[in-house]
This record gives sequence, structure tokens and C-alpha cells, in this order.
Amino acid sequence: MNKTSFVRSLRVGNLSVEVYESTEAMGEAAAGAFAERLRLLADQNKTVAVIFATGASQAATLEALTSITGLPWDKVVGFHMDEYAGLSEQHPASFRRYLRARLTEKVRMSHFYEIDGNGRNSEETCRRYSELLQEYNPQLCLLGIGENGHLAFNDPAEADFHDISDIKTVSLDEECRQQQVNEGWFKDLAEVPMRAITLTIPTLMRVPHLIASVPGKRKARIVSRALAEEISTRCPATILRTHPNATVYLDPDSATELPSLVSGA
Repeated sequence: MNKTSFVRSLRVGNLSVEVYESTEAMGEAAAGAFAERLRLLADQNKTVAVIFATGASQAATLEALTSITGLPWDKVVGFHMDEYAGLSEQHPASFRRYLRARLTEKVRMSHFYEIDGNGRNSEETCRRYSELLQEYNPQLCLLGIGENGHLAFNDPAEADFHDISDIKTVSLDEECRQQQVNEGWFKDLAEVPMRAITLTIPTLMRVPHLIASVPGKRKARIVSRALAEEISTRCPATILRTHPNATVYLDPDSATELPSLVSGA
């Protein structure tokens, strides 16, 4: 934890929440926590499987993380948590392109398994990716929270806390798709794909250590809901409060609507 930029911490259920004085400081803190956990896991295992998220929320964290020297990337087997269906991997909004530019072209992993959103048979794509997840059993995950509370691309209408699938094809709701426009990935709503392939919520919740970066003013309301509302798929991120080892990292903008019922330290 960067003490010089640390503002406050909260705990809601099992969930730890840390607030930092800037987006950059938030990213450095999240990256530092990731690096510490990765070193411990690498000391104990031949390989360490890690799930990575994408999007605006991850930019500061990935920038800080790839700047840390001496991490055991050669032991890391990487996965990413979602991808648009039918979107070219060369499109600026492609999650494969995002992670190549911000992660896999900067550090040398043992292997990185991409989700192919352009496959002819999405069921087969999901089956093969599920087998890989079960084989490698991810131990660490970087994630975010969507403006509608989604985790990965599990929007409220698609989220299932008891999903029997590891990965599935889903429909994206309008709020989720509008978020992609607001963040500048697409020119307008009509350009945003209607479908995506995503890891399910049980798959994410099985990962022993979750690190969620949630910066920005547009995330303030959903952070408040995730901490204060009843745990339900109406706000999928509420389930994070049940995870035994999850931390949400906030910047000043995303922390502006923290619920008063939460005590700080």
C-alpha cells in the first residue's frame, strides 16, 4: 500500500475497499498488491494462472503493473475474462488488441490464452476455454465493475450466481453498451456488438484473490450500490462482498458516493 497517497479504507462484509488520492495512485496500489501476491504464488508453484480484465478501469493498474521490474512473468499463464462476439481483433475496442498493447507485448508470459470472439462455433470456443480454465485453475484476477454493476460481461439480466458454466455467450444490455460509447471505444451505440463471450460469475468467484480497480466519476453510483444494496443479480457486483479475499481500489471520483452506513478507517 502506498501510504503517501492512501486516503481511507472500508470493509463491507468480507470486502475490503481502499481509496487513493489519484487514479495513478490507485493503479499503483492495485498493481503493488498484485505483484506481492504473484511473487508468493510463484514461489510455491511452477505456473500461476491469472485472469486479466480490460477497459478504461484497468489502464492505470496495467500501466503500473508492467512497470514493476523483476516479476516472475515467465511462470504466468494468462487468461482474459471476456471478448465481444464478431468484432475484429484489430478493432480499437477489441479486448485482445487491448491486452496485447497494454500487457502481453510488454511482459513475457509463459502463455496467454485469448478468447476468440470470431470463431464460427461459440459453443466450441466456450468448451475449449472452459477446459483450459479447469486445467490451470486461476489463482489471481484483476477485474473491474461495470456501470450497471456487471462483473466481466455478466449484466444484471445475464448474471447467475449459481451458473453451471465456466464461460458462456451473453447478450449485452443497453447500459453496458452505452458505457462502451461513453468511454470512447465506439462512435455510437449502433456500433457496439450485441453479444459477447464472458467468464461467468462463479468462475470469477472461485479465484482465491480478486483485485478490482474501479476509477472514475461514472463509477461512483455503482460503487455505492455494490456496497449498500442487498446481494443480488440486480447489481452483480454485490456478490464481491461474499468473497473471502477481494479488494476494491477507488480513486477520489469513484469514492464520492460511498454509503454512509459504511464506517471508514
